[in-house]
Amino acid sequence: MENLLGGPPPTLLPSDHADVPARAELADGADVRDVVPRHPAACLLWALLAEAELTRPGGADPIAAYAYARTGYHRGLDALRRAGWRGAGPVPATHQANQGFLRALLALAEAAEGIGETPEAERCRAFLGECGTSADEVRALRQEPLR
Repeated sequence: MENLLGGPPPTLLPSDHADVPARAELADGADVRDVVPRHPAACLLWALLAEAELTRPGGADPIAAYAYARTGYHRGLDALRRAGWRGAGPVPATHQANQGFLRALLALAEAAEGIGETPEAERCRAFLGECGTSADEVRALRQEPLR
């Protein structure tokens, strides 16, 4: 992906990021709660746990969702920094290894809204835009099968 605007280059999490083997296990039918102990740095797992809490039948639990999403978000920030991200620039949603971080960021926005933390929700949605994506684009990732 060529950057024509002269800003920082896109940050792509590496192919050995914890989301890659975790995603493979989930695609093979493993339960997310069984995969977390093997890949606790996988943003995708924390995002999936948060998303499940936000859509739980019988009532959402935004407090639990917030905790899961914040864990995934911080794991993702650590991984992005190790991959060369310096706090600015695109984090493409088209790169599969980036998707867990972006999903955790969106879940954090939604959970923050659910607990009345509107400024935090707004910051998270703005951060998605700064990453070069949108809440709608990241939300669409939830519909894609894990492969």
